This record gives sequence, structure tokens and C-alpha cells, in this order.
Amino acid sequence: MAVENRTVTVFVLQSFTQDPWLQAALFCLFFTLFEVALVGNSLIIAAIRCSSHLHTPMYFFLVNLAVLDMVCTSSILPKVLQSLVADSTISFGGCLSQMFFFTWSLSSELLLFTAMAYDRYLAICWPLQYGMLMRGRVCIALAAFVWSMGAFNASLLTGLVLQLNFCGPNLIAHFFCEIPPLLLLSCSSTFLNDVMTVTADIFLSGLNFLLTTVSYGCIIASILHVHSAKGKRRTFSTCSSHLIVVTLYYSTVLYTYVRPALGSTRLPDKLVTVLYTIVTPTLNPLIYTLRNKKFKAALRKLFPSSPK
Repeated sequence: MAVENRTVTVFVLQSFTQDPWLQAALFCLFFTLFEVALVGNSLIIAAIRCSSHLHTPMYFFLVNLAVLDMVCTSSILPKVLQSLVADSTISFGGCLSQMFFFTWSLSSELLLFTAMAYDRYLAICWPLQYGMLMRGRVCIALAAFVWSMGAFNASLLTGLVLQLNFCGPNLIAHFFCEIPPLLLLSCSSTFLNDVMTVTADIFLSGLNFLLTTVSYGCIIASILHVHSAKGKRRTFSTCSSHLIVVTLYYSTVLYTYVRPALGSTRLPDKLVTVLYTIVTPTLNPLIYTLRNKKFKAALRKLFPSSPK
């Protein structure tokens, strides 16, 4: 069996730098981003949960996004912080666990963006039928599909990695256990893994990007038919935050996964990966709340003493 032939039990994660001062600076930066991501997304969940006027499909999906962002950062950053100040090794089981939860959150988030774009499409292009088309059961079904498909994809890709042999070397040319750089270390054939990874990329990144683009194309066409400038601004403001997040997320994910060469060994690749694994989950709460008056009102209910 493949498991019996595996000799590598511990992997070494490649550090960003060997300079002690830069390591300390990166530790402070990543720790701050980690705290902001956890606190910001937790506030989103608490505010929406405690405010009945936010119990709408848009905010329901926003809660799911906040949970996924917390899963993503929690699966990666603790080990990154540890490797910056102490041990940069990770066990084989720990590597697979990190890979599974990261792939689950990434896959589910791509699907969730499409669901959120569909919600905005119905709200803007079919306002009279919106309440019926996006009733509670539909929202729950969409969320269940997002989470289950993400879990299925993560289980499939992680299970295929589990069948591989790793005879050495054990240095992962990345700062966490991502599938492409790990496949480069296998001493057995990774043809099936490569095919399934590319297939998942095409479906999750390419197809969802296409569906999201189509949804926003219809939304923009609908906005152009609004006669007043004020009406156009008000209509576009309901989906501008989501459009910003989707643009930032897809631009970095597509760069990383839809490239001819597998792996993320170069410094620019690592920096791009930092954007969608660490920076984007941190910025999401700020992007969605800075211009949202309803959410600001909900936060004031949570913190009555906060300035208005």
C-alpha cells in the first residue's frame, strides 16, 4: 500500500526570510492581521445575529462568508506565526489537516461568491419576485450546497494526496501546505492529482468567475436603465462591496491557480497567496461595513457607548 511506502513523516515549511528583524516584523504584521480578521468577522456575525432588520438573504450569506474567512485564516496563520519565531516543521497529518481546511474554505468561498452575486441579481433585476425567489429555504439550500461541495472537493483532493508516496526531500517551497507545492515532493505519479486539481480549478475558479461576471453584467445593464443618477448610485451601492471583494479575491486566486506551472515557489507568488489567504479575510469586514448604514446601526446596538 502507498501508506506503508511513505517515509516522510515531517515536512519543513519554507520561511519568508532568514533575517531575524524581518521575521519579527512579519510576525507582528501577521499577528495583527490575524486578530483583526477574527475580531472583525466575529463582529459581523454578532451584529447580524442580534439585529432582526439584518435577517435578510444578503446578510445571511455575509455571515457564511465571515465564518469561511475565519476558517481560512485559522487554518494557516497559527502555523505561519509559529514558523516565524520557532519551529517551521509540520507533521504529515498536520499538513493534510491544514490542506483540507484551507481547500474547504477556499472552495466554499468561491461558490459563495456566486450565490451572493445571484442574490444581488435577483434583488436588483427581479425586485417584485425577490421575496419569493430568495425565501428562507432557498438561502439555506444554497448555503448547504456551498459548504457540502467545498467539503467534497477538499476531501477528494486531500484523499488523493494521502495515496501518494513521499520519500524525500521534505522541504515545501511555500509557507503553508497547499496542494501544488506538495505534489512536487511526491516520489510517485501525481497525474491523477494534477488532473483533478486542474478540473477543480476550472470548475470552482473559472465557472464561478463566469457566472459571477454574467450576474454583474445583468446588474450593470439593469442599473443603466435607471433614469436618475441618485437611483443609479443607490442601486449600485447595494452590490458595490461584494464586487470589490470578488474582484480582489478572484484576481489573486486566478493568478495563483490558473498558471501554466504548478507550485508557488517564487516570492511574488507567495505575496499573492498572502493577499487571498490573509489580507482579503481581514479586509472583508471593513469593505462590507464601512459604507453600510444598517450595519453601523447594528454595531451601535452591540456597543451603545460607542460614538455615532
